[in-house]
Amino acid sequence: MLVSAAWIMPATFAAINRIAQTRLQGWEPVTARDLLWEGGDWFLYAFLTPGVFAVSSRWPLARPHLVRRAALHLGIALLFCVAWATSGQLLRLALGFMFDPTAMHAAMQAGAAQFWRKAGVDWLSWIFITLPFGTAVYLCMVGMEHAIRYFTEAREREVQLALLSEQLASARFAALQAQVNPHFLFNTLNTIAVLVRDNDRRGAVRILEQLSEVLRSTLSSHHANEVTLGEELELVRQYVAIEQARFSDRLRPEFTIDDSLLSAAMPSFALQHLVENAIRHGIARHPDAGRLIVAARRTGDLLEISVTDDGVGIDVDVDIPKGHGIENTRERLRALYGESASLVIVSRTEGGTIATLRVPYRELLPESNK
Repeated sequence: MLVSAAWIMPATFAAINRIAQTRLQGWEPVTARDLLWEGGDWFLYAFLTPGVFAVSSRWPLARPHLVRRAALHLGIALLFCVAWATSGQLLRLALGFMFDPTAMHAAMQAGAAQFWRKAGVDWLSWIFITLPFGTAVYLCMVGMEHAIRYFTEAREREVQLALLSEQLASARFAALQAQVNPHFLFNTLNTIAVLVRDNDRRGAVRILEQLSEVLRSTLSSHHANEVTLGEELELVRQYVAIEQARFSDRLRPEFTIDDSLLSAAMPSFALQHLVENAIRHGIARHPDAGRLIVAARRTGDLLEISVTDDGVGIDVDVDIPKGHGIENTRERLRALYGESASLVIVSRTEGGTIATLRVPYRELLPESNK
């Protein structure tokens, strides 16, 4: 860990300080044992740092458990001081046996009980000596872990927002492309011309208004990644109404959605893409097809939306290529909700396809696209 390696600097400065103080104060020459003790005591922090970071990550100082977590970290800070002092005393004893084994063995032979009693007193004394500074060091490392984590999460959020913006732009472009493709416009304008020749001006105006509303919704400056189910349904109804003009009386849409769900949040353009696929790739390719069912319900903590058609169906063994609208929708779901959302598409036994979208249920205030 990089933070553990950072303790090399204070360990080095501690050794330099010992050399400088020896010369300034006229002490006895510095030995290797002295330098190992001065630097090694700081290196003990390097071994304890990963544990501190793990504890800080497991129990971060955050609401709503801020007071409880602060008390917890205070207690862990005391344990950290005990661990540091214990490690320091073990290091001191190890250096003694390494550089002056004769004196250490002599002290133990003179009185083992007294030797270990003195070691215990030194250990307790070292705990109290390190207590103020060790607590401050522990809290500094906790603050450092929080800062690193927040910085990393902020960068990840920036990347995720950039990805979502790109996917939203792709979704808006795909929706616009579906609405303004030449075949779609040709059929819509041709239908309007027929209505005008038949003196059905009201019908012609209605289709023009629906086409205008679909284009306005798609081209608007509204860039939210989520909209309410009611807002998405408004776009879908306009789109389906225009497609009904294309398929004459063959397209029979059904909407089974309770009003209590209209404020539920969902990814923008997701339902529109599913309806578009059902019409273009299912119903349009089957001369006798025409039934389209859009349903929504709440199942526990999930909002479940299904789009069913009686068209040609799909081949479940064929992989959906990258860049396809379905795959893009799934990527947006992963970016927005992680593993909490899903999009499942299956064939119906009686013919046709069922696309089921599941997202976490959450209320969302409608926003104006104007």
